[in-house]
Amino acid sequence: MLPTYSSMGNLKFKWLWGPQIFHSLQLRTPNSSATASRAGQILPCLEATVPPALTSGLRATSPADLARRHRSIHPPLLLGFISSAGFQPAEAPHPSTAAARAVARAADFSFDFVPRPTSLNHWHPCDVHGGRVLVDCRRFMEEDEGKERLSSDLAVCDPLSRRYLLLPPITDDLLASVELQNQDMFNSGASFIPSADMGDETSFSVMCWMHSKTKVVVFFFSSESDHWTVGTSTSWDDLGLHEEVDSLGSCQCVYGRFYWKVNYTNKMLKLDMNTMELSTYDLPLDHEDGDIVIVESGQGNVAMFSQLGAGTPVGYYNLLQNGTKKSHEWHMKSTITLPDQYTSEFYVNGPAEGYIFLAGTQKEQDAVHSAFFSLEIKSLQIERVSRKTFPFRYALPYFGYPPCMSLEEFKDMKC
Repeated sequence: MLPTYSSMGNLKFKWLWGPQIFHSLQLRTPNSSATASRAGQILPCLEATVPPALTSGLRATSPADLARRHRSIHPPLLLGFISSAGFQPAEAPHPSTAAARAVARAADFSFDFVPRPTSLNHWHPCDVHGGRVLVDCRRFMEEDEGKERLSSDLAVCDPLSRRYLLLPPITDDLLASVELQNQDMFNSGASFIPSADMGDETSFSVMCWMHSKTKVVVFFFSSESDHWTVGTSTSWDDLGLHEEVDSLGSCQCVYGRFYWKVNYTNKMLKLDMNTMELSTYDLPLDHEDGDIVIVESGQGNVAMFSQLGAGTPVGYYNLLQNGTKKSHEWHMKSTITLPDQYTSEFYVNGPAEGYIFLAGTQKEQDAVHSAFFSLEIKSLQIERVSRKTFPFRYALPYFGYPPCMSLEEFKDMKC
């Protein structure tokens, strides 16, 4: 049975710290006393930021209620970027600098607290939502007769509390139900399924997609059921993608629909979560090797930021209907460039919390680092966030709520 949908068409995403997770899913934490200590430090910080009208009876309120009340007043902070190389916190003059420093001291972004499948394999972050991180470990294992099978381990964890949940594997029987064998699958990915429903904070949902030379399959995991189910599957031929699909780009969720760039083509794949229908869209010409990010543009319409190569400006496109419901056309609305002292790298990521993210390299010959920038989707305002110290492109923006070490430190965080 598929997870329940909300009225907005999204699967319910709920949070990790509710008691239902601890009891029914055996969420593990290596140091429960340390976790309790951190939780105890949050209360005075929340009291300091809640308006006086809401503080009546605050001490009698549960930690979960305090957290919900705090989030209703304060949006999550952009604290930095995470990758397999670790955490790059926001730096001055970004307003989240103090909070980012506190998180860098308190959290463990190595993910070493999550048990590894083998000593040779490491966890890699593949999605972030609400301060929690979805990590994966993909590897090929040799079987009889020299055949290889794709093994994809997934876990949900909180770098601050060191809590984690190891997700069960997608079984061979589940693959067989969509007429696939593990040996057929040569690529996969996973992401959280976000929701605007913030009322219930006791569970979460994850989507995993796998594809072979002939078809793509989408699976869902719900923490309420603690198992995977088949969402949908279809062949590349039925999608009009007759040539072999090498890989899919990063997944983006907009208006309850998921989008992927079909790498090395001018095509985009869409999954409608209401109908479970997979379909394709054409992209503008010359986007075979480009990076794209799909975003909300209002009234249920989507837009796109794209970059065709390093040093090129970022284009902003609207997707407009062209006569019929199934006929669409991209129209360039504007182009975006980084501040004068930077030239853009081939990196566009997001969206998250109303932003996309860019990277740039200083033009001066003695420049020793690149930098991450945030771009607010509504205003197109660009702001430098931090240096880019990672040796590779892939990184995820990390939003969350900082640990409150003391009342004075929390006041300095500009939450």
